[in-house]
Amino acid sequence: MDRLESMSILLAVAEEGSLSAGARRLNTPLTTVSRKLSDLEAYLKAQLLTRSSRRITLTDAGKSYVAACKRILEEVVEAERAATGEYTAPKGELHVTAPIVLGRLHLVPVLAEFLQVYPDIHVRLTLSDRLIDLADEDIHAALRLGDLPDSALIAARVGTIHRAFAASPGYLKIRGAPRTPTDLAGHDCVGVQGFTGPSFWSVAGDPEVPVRYRLIVNSTDAACDAAKAGVGIISVFSHHVTSSFQNGSLVPVLPDFERRTLPLSLVHTSGEYLPLKLRAFLDFATPRLKARLSAARDDFLAATAKG
Repeated sequence: MDRLESMSILLAVAEEGSLSAGARRLNTPLTTVSRKLSDLEAYLKAQLLTRSSRRITLTDAGKSYVAACKRILEEVVEAERAATGEYTAPKGELHVTAPIVLGRLHLVPVLAEFLQVYPDIHVRLTLSDRLIDLADEDIHAALRLGDLPDSALIAARVGTIHRAFAASPGYLKIRGAPRTPTDLAGHDCVGVQGFTGPSFWSVAGDPEVPVRYRLIVNSTDAACDAAKAGVGIISVFSHHVTSSFQNGSLVPVLPDFERRTLPLSLVHTSGEYLPLKLRAFLDFATPRLKARLSAARDDFLAATAKG
């Protein structure tokens, strides 16, 4: 059994969603595709696919094996190019992930430029605030906010994100502005599930400050909308509130108290052979993200000082 051929067949079938579609893509008889997949499952002693009359679905073992197959086949191609000295234009699908708001504000504009420069690369962008495992979900690169744990990931710092307290002018007119972090305990606050502490906030170098949530939501956009409606004070990142500070719908709270900043990094998995499409993306995106995030930091600090 040619395992690389079997891996290629499995990958085509998984990506197309059915045996017949995979066979058409490979220009291979359907009976051959079915037989080779059965041989592969017999060799592995594991069921990779659940077959139905119309389509196939991957089992848990199949999902893990397909992700590994894709990485292996990409590395084989890169190894062959390195061995033969072949240098071709980057092409193929690139899978990237980023936090929702940061990705929308900064990564999407960079990707728009990137796609114009590299017409043979197609990008799949996953925006999510949960921490996604790159290897398990077959992702080539990610924007990561916060300190990175020791891992096999390779990281390049592209910027720094500030934390900020904010509220609407109307709320502060009625309730007054807190003068010290401890004053937050006497104010109505809006929490973000999984983002802010369950019952406390903090400033740099100070102990945790207890807060009272009048409202808890599950997205930072909703928290910002609630703050604009006068519900209470929010604790978010700079990119969530800079434009609101600039247009006056929100104003900084406790701007003279330093808050912890978090690094923003562009990360990718390590490998002896870096796919050309990933190398092209990293070289293109890194300096542009640094420039965008530096300008965004300046805008935030200027808006905070103005506030």
